[in-house]
Amino acid sequence: MSNDSASIDQAVEIAQTTDHATMLMVLGTSGLLALAVLVVPLAARLKIPFTVMLAAIGVLIGFGSNVILTIPWLGFLHEFVHALNSLEITSEAVFFVFLPALVFESALAIDVRRLFDDISSILMLAILGLLISTAVIGLTMSHLTHIPLLACLLLGAIVSATDPVAVVAIFKDLGAPQRLAILVEGESLFNDATAIVVFTIISAMLLGQSDPTLLSGIASFLKVFFGGIAVGYITARLSCFLLMHIGDSNLPKITLTISLAYLSFIVAEHNLHVSGVMAVVTAALVLGSRGRSIITQSAWHGLEEVWEQVGFIANSVIFILVGLKVPSIMAAMNGQQLMWLVVLLFTGFSARFAIIFGLVPLMSRLGWSTQVSTGYRAVMFWGGLRGAVSLALALAVIENDGFAPEIQEFVGVMVTGFVLFTLAINATTVPLVMRAFGLAKLGPADTAIRDRAFSKAMSNVSERVKGTARAMHVGEEQTNQVIQPYLTLIEASSTRVRPDELSDQDWLLIGLRMVCLNENKAYAKMLDRGEISPDTARHLFRQAADARDSIKHGGLSAYLDDYRKKLGFHWHTKFAMFIQRTTGNSGLLAKNLTSRFQVLEAQCTVLHQLKEDLKTQMSEMIGEEASDELQKILERRDLETEQSLKVLQVCYPDYAKDLKKRVLQQTAMRLELGQYQDMMANSLISKEVAGELKQDMADRYQELQQNLSLDLGLDATTLVSKMHFFESLDKGSQHDIAKLLKPRLALPGEVIFEKGSPPDAMYFISTGAIRIELDKQTVIIGSGDFFGEMALLNQQPRIASVISDGFSELLVLHTKDFSEMISKDDQLKQQIEGIAQRRAIENQD
Repeated sequence: MSNDSASIDQAVEIAQTTDHATMLMVLGTSGLLALAVLVVPLAARLKIPFTVMLAAIGVLIGFGSNVILTIPWLGFLHEFVHALNSLEITSEAVFFVFLPALVFESALAIDVRRLFDDISSILMLAILGLLISTAVIGLTMSHLTHIPLLACLLLGAIVSATDPVAVVAIFKDLGAPQRLAILVEGESLFNDATAIVVFTIISAMLLGQSDPTLLSGIASFLKVFFGGIAVGYITARLSCFLLMHIGDSNLPKITLTISLAYLSFIVAEHNLHVSGVMAVVTAALVLGSRGRSIITQSAWHGLEEVWEQVGFIANSVIFILVGLKVPSIMAAMNGQQLMWLVVLLFTGFSARFAIIFGLVPLMSRLGWSTQVSTGYRAVMFWGGLRGAVSLALALAVIENDGFAPEIQEFVGVMVTGFVLFTLAINATTVPLVMRAFGLAKLGPADTAIRDRAFSKAMSNVSERVKGTARAMHVGEEQTNQVIQPYLTLIEASSTRVRPDELSDQDWLLIGLRMVCLNENKAYAKMLDRGEISPDTARHLFRQAADARDSIKHGGLSAYLDDYRKKLGFHWHTKFAMFIQRTTGNSGLLAKNLTSRFQVLEAQCTVLHQLKEDLKTQMSEMIGEEASDELQKILERRDLETEQSLKVLQVCYPDYAKDLKKRVLQQTAMRLELGQYQDMMANSLISKEVAGELKQDMADRYQELQQNLSLDLGLDATTLVSKMHFFESLDKGSQHDIAKLLKPRLALPGEVIFEKGSPPDAMYFISTGAIRIELDKQTVIIGSGDFFGEMALLNQQPRIASVISDGFSELLVLHTKDFSEMISKDDQLKQQIEGIAQRRAIENQD
């Protein structure tokens, strides 16, 4: 009985201990987050980066915790510090809990197109730059200390990993140029991945787990780095597929992205032993580039807000907990190690300076990357802070008993000292570097826009105040007292605006950029309303982004060239044509033309609307002359786009009608949904009744979920039966001829054959218009006619060039089949020869 009683007491004691540990964890975590919230206004007031302030708070608590824990009468403070100390940070916690969230949140916010504009510079810095920095630091520290070379190379890899969190926060506060932010953040993301890969390889060599040779190291690097990219891409594409099929609720979609961040990391790092960071970076970039065309804009904004919150929590926890670790790690530091740290700092910064100011300009001169200004390079150099990744890698060394104690102490002290220096010195002085190079102020164009926007806003405010005063029967004197400050501001702003600084051409380009942004927003609204498919939206977003790029790099002429080029047919359409002509399979071609139909229809709709909306808005912002010229450009583009659409509509009228009907149905559905939402907002119907009505509406509009199919009409038998040339033949003869004829769709402007080319086939026109360019005249022939027969009959080179004037459905009869066809049917032979003789006489005339 006494044994049973002892067992029960022991179980109760264990349960109480567990409950107390759980309470401490909850207290520590919640208190830590509350502390982080209080740090936000303090950091803003002191103008110190938020993460730097967090780390400083953590260090202060770490130094004071020993004193506080010896004074139990401090009550809650004593218990809170005890709870914080119980939240011991480990390398595993950093890698598997915090790092996926921090990396995913950073990568998701990056503009993928802007990233790829500088991808060569970023990858060169992140891979080659880090390897050079690792080698320089490793060789220097090995020569200075008694520590083995591999351990010094390990240190070099750790302190070469940059952390952009603090700098990016500064960029947001100061309004730094977008390209600078992407260069710094993009380098850091790939740099962290490279550092972890190199760390893993060198660690394995140090611990005797792999062969310490150069070739094995290179092979391991390639496998781990690019293996992570593959894992991230596959998991992201699977997630994008799921996002399209999990309903309209935002919560499951946001949850799926959180799952994506952690699963891609764990599958890569733990299961496949490749780079988890590269997997997360790739997954976030893929989701960021495709996600906006898969889910609604409101859902995407919600997703971004959730990830900003996740990033805030992760940064808050990790920087305070890492700060708590600093005193215990730095306690072992002696005078010799302080000297080593000074040398390490000098070597690390010298290596980075050489890479940024040597490697980057060299790449530009060789044409391998775009030019990076001196100011940008200065900020990239000084803004290369070290943070969470470096400390996590150092903790991984400290926690691994396989490393010698002297290596653990050496790495821990050196890395912690390096990180503290960059957070305390670099992070707090980056704004000074930016201001020194004029990177914290607006350019002339943005300044002019700001002043005009301010004047417009102030004018509107003063007019609205006057209207409100009249409605409230406020006297003129009191009204003037209120609006006078606004009128003063307008006058002061007008004196700052110098119209001669920006030409009408400059204002026109500013207006074009505004048009591109408004165009992009209009497509996003169409996607939200279900008027265009995700694939069509992605295509339109890409075209709008290309237009912005063309304005940036080549001005007006580049913009005009770009949109006209987009109205043409690209390589993927031509490839689909090649597949159809070689295999007879028209599925890919139908898909391409369907996409073209929907893209042109959406562009026409948006351009019509933009012309009307921007008439009054633009003149106030960019001036009358620039606004008038902009209107002409939009009208010209609208007309050319509509002409391209009409060519398709003429060729495929049934599909055009179905597409317009679909748009009207979607409009009706949207209006019906709006009615139910208004009724519910006005308490006319309950939420349950609204739900029933919406479900009934969804059932009635079920057909809108199905894609419209475009029939190209390239079935040979059908085309033969439609031609009056063959209508006198019986069904059997038509069927036999159809076996010899190969359907072909000719695009507008396509050259079918050129003058002087060898006779290889003749062509029958099922539908369309063909232009025959002879030496003395040009002849247009259409549906039911044929061409190319004279060269076959005479076995002579072509005497004319033939071009398709629109979409033309042709039946191609090759030389061998031509001989077979006319040998079987004398009447058909005589008919073809008669027409050929008549044309020969006409050509001579």
